[in-house]
Amino acid sequence: MTTSNHAIRAEGLVKHFGDTIALDGVDLEVPTGTVLGVLGPNGAGKTTAVRILATLLQPDAGSAVVAGHDVFGDPEAVRRSIGLTGQYAAVDAMLTGRENLVLVARLLDFTRAAAGQRAAELLEQFGLTEAADRRASTYSGGMRRRLDLAASLVGRPQVIYLDEPTTGLDPSKREDMWNVVRGLVADGTTVLLTTQYLEEADALADAITVIDHGRVIATGTPAELKSIVGGRALQVRPADQADLGDIGTLLTRVTGRSPEEPAKGLLSVSVEDSGALTETVAALAERGIEVTELALKLPDLDEVFFTLTSDKKGTTHHEKESEFAR
Repeated sequence: MTTSNHAIRAEGLVKHFGDTIALDGVDLEVPTGTVLGVLGPNGAGKTTAVRILATLLQPDAGSAVVAGHDVFGDPEAVRRSIGLTGQYAAVDAMLTGRENLVLVARLLDFTRAAAGQRAAELLEQFGLTEAADRRASTYSGGMRRRLDLAASLVGRPQVIYLDEPTTGLDPSKREDMWNVVRGLVADGTTVLLTTQYLEEADALADAITVIDHGRVIATGTPAELKSIVGGRALQVRPADQADLGDIGTLLTRVTGRSPEEPAKGLLSVSVEDSGALTETVAALAERGIEVTELALKLPDLDEVFFTLTSDKKGTTHHEKESEFAR
């Protein structure tokens, strides 16, 4: 298996739990110093893949190399190279924030002095210094998540797995966590991020792999995945709802297509290029129609996710994967 320039490379991972196929030949590649977002519905196999790459679970077939070490041949070396933050904060609620970090450091064979110094560094980095000597049981959910992530970084891992790290956080705390991830990558850390928040993957990931029913059904940059949906949408919201009919007629004339109303008072129509926007602006000005919203919108990852994972037209997952590969 060629692993140059890749911090993570897995090929053909298969895992069965009884009659359930959790992974069915999954391949993953993560270049060093980048973020791979792994998306998929509940039960798609995301966490199973992370547990295998973290040496917590043995696959039934396949191979994997992480940070230059064979996951199955040299698991101890892999563990020394990785950090893992799961879906739920795994901190000891009865210990203080500082004690949690010192404990992890001591388990990693830090001296007492070095453990205290590393704990202080991480508490400062994650904005927890003021709460350092309070029990973790008194921390908010966002603070616990930050402490959990700090604990996974005690050993300065080359690779970190973030398994739905912002689950349950409010939007502002989620943005805080995103900034932490960006800082890690800026320092050269490689991140494998599983998430169900599509905007999270769009904001953080250099590349995205979509898994469904234990199989990879698409891989690419966010822009490449958005091309699956194709096209752009011209969206117009009038200041006066009475103008909806006139705007609908205008959009049909400009684009040759009948607009839809995806939200109350908002008209949307597919367009091939940005020329329709310029023509629409001119036509609205000519008729004196005021609008509160006028935009040329690219497809978002929500649309991509729905397109890839929906079987509403009877398309098989293999056909979707092949279509994207073309």
